Amino acid sequence: MLDACAELVDEVGYEGLTTTLLAERAEVAIGSVYQFFPDKRAIVQALTLRTMESYLQRLDERFASDEMTHWWDGVDAGIDEYITMHRTVPGFRTLHFGDVVDLHLLDEQRDNNGVIADQLARVLTERFGLTDVPKLRFVLEIAVEAADALIKLAFRRKPEGDERVLLEAKALIREYLHRQVDGPDNGRSPVGKQAEAPQPA
Repeated sequence: MLDACAELVDEVGYEGLTTTLLAERAEVAIGSVYQFFPDKRAIVQALTLRTMESYLQRLDERFASDEMTHWWDGVDAGIDEYITMHRTVPGFRTLHFGDVVDLHLLDEQRDNNGVIADQLARVLTERFGLTDVPKLRFVLEIAVEAADALIKLAFRRKPEGDERVLLEAKALIREYLHRQVDGPDNGRSPVGKQAEAPQPA
């Protein structure tokens, strides 16, 4: 049913999605849909949670297989996987991480991008030894919001994503995080002390 939901939201959008359409696409009785989900919001929530788990699994696989020596490599991988999912994962371009439905779809206490920032903080601290402090989570949340907005812009401009916008998005996020994570203390405390991050090209 979740696969059928992903296909439908790309075709008709969230507003056009109905449990009747879902039952027809999944080739199940409408009662079977309600046996698992009370309404379409619950279906999309389950799909979004599955998507987030897939995103984090893809990151874990990248971290395990790639030779990453700096925290920026992890951030870069996070952006690349987000872009790849826009291009390849049914439903993701429409729903993203649920903000089209509800800004608190993933967690009642945090907005969706805040949840993603928390998960990125976890993998970055585990893989690269950054200090997991509120400052790190805050700057990652800012970076996630900015990257999310620019990547959406890229895919509005071109179905496959406008490469110029995507490159600018990565440069902007890299420069911001370089200043906040590794930069000198210009009235702000950097959150991690490692070798200097690579400068944007």
